[in-house]
Amino acid sequence: MKLAKVIGTVTATAKDAQLSGYKLLICDIIDGADKVLEPAVVAVDTVGAGTGEKVLLVFGSAARLPGTTSGAPVDAAITAIVDQIETR
Repeated sequence: MKLAKVIGTVTATAKDAQLSGYKLLICDIIDGADKVLEPAVVAVDTVGAGTGEKVLLVFGSAARLPGTTSGAPVDAAITAIVDQIETR
């Protein structure tokens, strides 16, 4: 899993039929201090996240494990909304 911040949405009217109904969000992968490590990753939202929220992303085959994305051509999925981050 990777920590990320949702920075926007993607609208795609022409897409694979298996992606119909999915909300696509643009996320910056960040570290614990909010520094952007990798910008603009598109991920399927499985938890109802919104712009500005910190989330956990999974990639590859793990992104297709949540029941809502099973069988869909998905490489990145949001699987949690982060409530708090504590670093030392």
